[in-house]
Amino acid sequence: MSTDLNQELELLIRSRYGLIILDTVEEDRVEAILKQIASSLSLHYYSWSRSKGLRRGMSSTQPTVDVGEEPAMDPAKALAIVEREGSGVFQFDGLDRHFDDPLVVSQLRDVVLGFNRRRGAVVITGQDVRLPERLRVHATTRRLAPPSFEDYRALFERCVRDNAARMNLRVELERAEIEQLVNNLMGLTLLEAEKVVTKLIMDDGAITHDDISGVISAKRQAVEQDGLLEFHRSAEDLGHVAGLTGLKEWLDKRRAMVADPVRAQQFGLSFPKGVLLLGVPGCGKSLCAKAVSREWGLPLLKLDPANLYDKYVGDSEKNFKRAMQMAERLAPIVLWIDELEKAFSDGGGEDDGGVSRRVFGTFLSWLQDRKGDVFVVATSNDVAKLPPEFIRKGRFDEVFFVDLPRPDARRAIFEIHLRKRKQDPAAFDLEALVVATEGFSGAEIEQAIVSGLYSAFAAGKPLSSEILLHEIDETRPLSQTMAEKLDDLREWARNRAVSAD
Repeated sequence: MSTDLNQELELLIRSRYGLIILDTVEEDRVEAILKQIASSLSLHYYSWSRSKGLRRGMSSTQPTVDVGEEPAMDPAKALAIVEREGSGVFQFDGLDRHFDDPLVVSQLRDVVLGFNRRRGAVVITGQDVRLPERLRVHATTRRLAPPSFEDYRALFERCVRDNAARMNLRVELERAEIEQLVNNLMGLTLLEAEKVVTKLIMDDGAITHDDISGVISAKRQAVEQDGLLEFHRSAEDLGHVAGLTGLKEWLDKRRAMVADPVRAQQFGLSFPKGVLLLGVPGCGKSLCAKAVSREWGLPLLKLDPANLYDKYVGDSEKNFKRAMQMAERLAPIVLWIDELEKAFSDGGGEDDGGVSRRVFGTFLSWLQDRKGDVFVVATSNDVAKLPPEFIRKGRFDEVFFVDLPRPDARRAIFEIHLRKRKQDPAAFDLEALVVATEGFSGAEIEQAIVSGLYSAFAAGKPLSSEILLHEIDETRPLSQTMAEKLDDLREWARNRAVSAD
């Protein structure tokens, strides 16, 4: 686990890099790595946190003990002890929260400079650590890569093996289901994953198919604690999406890769990047995002850009980076970004001091260079407002255009929504309804059914084709009220996007 990072960190310490920033949320995993490195270099390992103070442990097999007569919880006091202790590998968790104290910054700089003549380093762990100007020249930053699929599988097998030795444990999963459960563990820290698997086992003494969704629930809790992303559950699969045959076929070809990522990687495939869905409002773009999550058995996270923007300078970009790190940490997932144009409209950003432009630039870079298995489903109703950089190849695997539903799709939409509302489609004149809704979006058809139900209920009658036809006749669809705009949209998409139908 993390062999490459182990070697790189050891090389940095041997090369007299006195200040190493390790971007991570897995302090316990870092501790194990640094203890191994300290042992390899015949150095003491030390750890500091605000709650426990400065503690020392000789190696990965020996426990840590307090340094000094009392735990040095004050960071300035702890750094003074570090300078006195001399050589060693010193892990400071969350020290960046104290960089507003000039004494802490000054003492840390003195400690770091001291490693020019003695062995060791200070390793600061945390997420998105911001260094003061005085320290940047002395520091190098590395990011702890998330555990691999093999790491999670080994953890799962160890949990099963250890618990089977103490109890009558039943594993009622096929190989493919075990792979899916392990795949869903990815994104949790190894400590979190171990707790989740142990809890699933202790709950009923078995690992069953239902436990696959139990892992997703654990991920939802992690998302809700952070607050930048929204966790969504979808009851609809792609069978609930009418029409869009081309998009469905494209997604179905990639489902096999998601279901068996190890074999897919051996075959030379990488996780798909995502799709940009452009088109007419109310025609199923957002429903597709939800359905993909359900179909592929992956958690669905929604990014609402409004949650990112902050009144303080630099915090919006920081929030975005944190949200994307959360998405990568919880991968494999489906990340849904609805109505892109509202957050990243072309030409925007002047009235907010350039914040929108900076967040947009950060987003583009992330789309190109993202780490982790994050499948992005982004939607837009108004392509004219989107910066052209979004459409460039490499950001998404494909750009699909979603038009108004054709007759066969409209028929399917009626059937889906009538059944959803406890109506028998066979009792309606579907042919007449399909003809009457030429130019209607799926959302407009659904609303006609809802309005018809209200009318029927108020009149004390069952819902009928006549009532629905009346509601349809009263509706002015977008294809009439926004005809020119829709024509422009179709013209734009003609040579720039693939038809979703």
